[in-house]
Amino acid sequence: MRKLIGSLILLAFLIPVQNVFAWGQKGHRIIGEIAYHHLTKKAKKNIDKILGINGMVYWGNWADEIRSDTIYANAYDWHFQDLDGGMTDSAVVATLTYYPEKGGRLWFAVDSLSSVLRHEPNSFDALRFFVHLIGDCFCPMHTAHFDDLGGNKVKIKWFGESANLHRIWDSDLINARGYSYTEYAEYLEHQFSNQQTTIEKMSRAELVLKNYNLCNDIYAYQAAGDTNTYHYIYRFANEMEWRLYAAGIRLAKLLNEIYG
Repeated sequence: MRKLIGSLILLAFLIPVQNVFAWGQKGHRIIGEIAYHHLTKKAKKNIDKILGINGMVYWGNWADEIRSDTIYANAYDWHFQDLDGGMTDSAVVATLTYYPEKGGRLWFAVDSLSSVLRHEPNSFDALRFFVHLIGDCFCPMHTAHFDDLGGNKVKIKWFGESANLHRIWDSDLINARGYSYTEYAEYLEHQFSNQQTTIEKMSRAELVLKNYNLCNDIYAYQAAGDTNTYHYIYRFANEMEWRLYAAGIRLAKLLNEIYG
């Protein structure tokens, strides 16, 4: 496992540094909370032995926090897979298997860690990374445009304060709702539980395209110049919330396949 992690880190040097946080602390806790409650009894028991009870919540932000640890200093590019604007559906789907040379290593890292966990399910590091990165896959600004570093260069006003497009989707849009992570997770369960089966059946390609298309809508809204923050929340909150819920459901599905 350590050998694989080391090999993954060596691949990070060619990617420009950018803000890699996705969903922020609260977002990843929401995803972990939802996923934990959808684990099978066997999967929950096995994962608790590795991460501790409810460890998917407590360790959910670890992969962001370790950026200050030199052992993982170059793992920042596992968190995103920036793509060019205007790509066809087939071109977007193709990135899931050929792994682009630029824009990040998210698809590669997830696939590699999934393979590790199937052979070494007790790997503490691999599981913590996996829990976090599946959440990152559902953040639209982590499949955003390469030329603006995933929206980091796109300036936006958020209730009169300077921000950027990446940060809005990392944390500001979530925090605007005012819920704790447990309250938010419970709300999302009520709001989207009728879509659980559909989400579980969706292919990876369908989910990635759904994210990429939302990303295009986000850029188009930004280009239109609407600076009304309340309207931004009205326009995109439901899209954001669906992805938080979907991330939790898909994370549980994948972990149940490995541990359940």
